[in-house]
Amino acid sequence: MTETEKIHTLRQQLHEHNHRYYVLNSPIISDQDFDFMMHELQDLEAKHPELYDPNSPTMRVGSDITKEFKQVSHKYPMLSLANTYNEQDVEEWYNQVKRGLEGEDFEVCCEMKYDGLSISLTYEHGRLVQAVTRGDGVHGDDVTANVKTIRSIPLVLQPDLGYPDNFEIRGEILMPWASFNRLNAEREDIGEQPFANPRNAASGTLKSQDSRVVAERGLDAYLYYLLGDEVKAEGHYEALETARSWGFKISEAMKKVKTLQEIYDFINYWDTERKNLPVATDGIVLKVNSLRQQRSLGLTAKSPRWAIAYKFKAERVCTRLLEVTYQVGRTGAITPVANMETVHLSGTNVRRATLNNEDFIRSLNLHEGDYVYVEKGGEIIPKIVGVDESRRQPDAKPIQFITHCPECGAELRRVEGEAAHYCPNDTGCPPQIKGRIEHFIARKAMNIDSLGPETVDTFYERGLIENIADLYTLTAQQMNYEGNREKSARKAVEAIEASKQVPFERVVFALGIRMVGETTAKLLARHFKDIEALRNATVEQLTEVDGVGEIIAVNVVEYFRNEKNKEIVDRLISYGLQMEISEQQRQALGTELEGMSIVISGVFTHHSRDEYKAIIEQHGGKNIGSISGKTSFILAGDNMGPAKLQKAEKLGIRIVSEDEFLEMINDNEDIPVPVNVPVEDVPVEKNNGPVQLSLF
Repeated sequence: MTETEKIHTLRQQLHEHNHRYYVLNSPIISDQDFDFMMHELQDLEAKHPELYDPNSPTMRVGSDITKEFKQVSHKYPMLSLANTYNEQDVEEWYNQVKRGLEGEDFEVCCEMKYDGLSISLTYEHGRLVQAVTRGDGVHGDDVTANVKTIRSIPLVLQPDLGYPDNFEIRGEILMPWASFNRLNAEREDIGEQPFANPRNAASGTLKSQDSRVVAERGLDAYLYYLLGDEVKAEGHYEALETARSWGFKISEAMKKVKTLQEIYDFINYWDTERKNLPVATDGIVLKVNSLRQQRSLGLTAKSPRWAIAYKFKAERVCTRLLEVTYQVGRTGAITPVANMETVHLSGTNVRRATLNNEDFIRSLNLHEGDYVYVEKGGEIIPKIVGVDESRRQPDAKPIQFITHCPECGAELRRVEGEAAHYCPNDTGCPPQIKGRIEHFIARKAMNIDSLGPETVDTFYERGLIENIADLYTLTAQQMNYEGNREKSARKAVEAIEASKQVPFERVVFALGIRMVGETTAKLLARHFKDIEALRNATVEQLTEVDGVGEIIAVNVVEYFRNEKNKEIVDRLISYGLQMEISEQQRQALGTELEGMSIVISGVFTHHSRDEYKAIIEQHGGKNIGSISGKTSFILAGDNMGPAKLQKAEKLGIRIVSEDEFLEMINDNEDIPVPVNVPVEDVPVEKNNGPVQLSLF
């Protein structure tokens, strides 16, 4: 056998052994033999680079090539499912399906709802060619190189199995409990913060810039939806069974049923049995099985009528409170944290839970050493929901909220009308300083994505940065202090320099003024036009801005009154950041909607909802979320909610169609809209063809 033939043979054999081990759970060779074959193939491929194959089993180990993820458009939108939490809602959905099918018999496919990261895999001629995350439902990140390291995802399908030349299959990327627990133990050993839950760990891992990291962390995948013009199947269950025969990992916890009681039986069984699964789950997915009936039932604006997700009730346990500690956030807000005896809850060991604020502690009547009931909100975030007062010790003392900052010792302040306590030492309290820098570099602020919380912490501890302005004095030599990060250091310096082009409204948001979020920052920037007008504004002038109340106005004035903040802003100006709105923004498209408050409802044809929101603002109008007597009109697309329509009729609010609205602002369908507008709702084209959706 020639070395070329040996390479092809090893690739075929390793693909087969990989499938047997990671999908079928029935290996026929030892791990040692598998590793020997893999090393042999690696050596042969190194000798024959001309035989490179992007789908070789050796791609499973990943590489250290740093790459930026490319944005890819989904061929079919990835929509979400409506959620339900009780049997009454399931019954209501079931009866709606029955009415929609006019009494026709139907089957329901019951599946587990895995708690991971949605992925879309595209295969051509039996080979994996692209893997894309859900993203915003319309566009996602191309993570193909990372996904190739996940051993339960086939890189090459066995020939002659009858699969079409082109198809797409979607599913969930997961981190099994075993991998999650091992990873967190390793992180704790080296002093790193453990991941909160497997979903976060899987998401963070899949977005790693080093595919070797992905390979090492042991991700898994379950596939749940098959798409493609050439895919032929009568039902969803049958389509997945076909995909299983091609070599894909399809959950064994899948069942076709006909009656409502059978659905309840499935839910009740897995509500307990899911705790024995190797991966995290948070519910059950119910789908009308027949693809023909799915098409007949159709879709709402956001989700299909033929499917629904049942979310499991949160698991509750009781454990003892050891002590209450306090954390300081970037805005100075003090968050009390309950430290408890470790207890196993929904698949993870829990020993900490937030207590929100002083009022929450008082509402619980929490005492030292109490036994507390803990749940996981959405199966993720632990929270205390009650106290077993019958087990309280007679001499137990009530928990007293602290009066001084645990980090810097400053006396805490509580603003009237707010629940939280704050540390007022915003320019001298370390967690606030670092938190404000982390906020400043965030994607929605200055978007300096080459830096992160760990880097900020390191630079702060080394004395390189003490505030956000110091970022613009950093050099690559300072960042590359270990001598092996030259490329990363240069990239960080370039990202900092590029941030000087970030628009003024995002600069205002990035400053981290308390209670000034993205929307408020945009309102302030557009009203005052430049930083000089903004920082000299009085409380009275600030409250003249629609949407800015007195508390926010006071926060803005206090921020710019602080001498250290004044110095920081002066430095940012000198470094060349955008401190006024652009000429393009000043030249608004028109004033046709000036003074009008507009509600958007429904699904549209010419522009997305977020694009219409931007157009309304550009023409002087204001977007509001709910209908009231102050609403000027409703911009209504298809499938406007009946409740909104009824309220509009009751209040006499005018309904304006999409075409009428475009005529109102003299639109010629060439209106420029902001790039990178986040998609809120994905319009779904109505047709008689196959329903092509992703359901989580």
